[in-house]
Amino acid sequence: MKYMILSYASQEDYDGMGGKDTGKPAWTEADFAAMGAFMEKFNAELVESGELVETRALAAPALTRRIGSKDGESVVTDGPYAETQEVLAGYWIVECDSFDRAVEIASRLGDTPAPEFARATAYADIRPVVGGRDELIS
Repeated sequence: MKYMILSYASQEDYDGMGGKDTGKPAWTEADFAAMGAFMEKFNAELVESGELVETRALAAPALTRRIGSKDGESVVTDGPYAETQEVLAGYWIVECDSFDRAVEIASRLGDTPAPEFARATAYADIRPVVGGRDELIS
């Protein structure tokens, strides 16, 4: 079974990683390097176990465009969005034996090095990837 592990962040998180003033301590180069090294090792272990299908980080919310509609017309809005604090920051698709194993994999993300204020609000969602229309309804 395939599962998608979704990690979240905010524009403020991206700004802090980039060294911008957010009112919180900026990430140091060492903080960012430690996070990168952790992610490289985490991903390499998933490749080695044969469980990694795909993983990607996503660009900052400021580079997002949202497509919606209003009065039957398409509307494009540039990000970030004042009403949205957290956005999808990246994802992993893993193929493993069970939901419990996917949760176990995602739980390791809690060990990602980061400043404590960033770790305090970090979370991930784990969702099964459906194989067809009949799997959409639980």
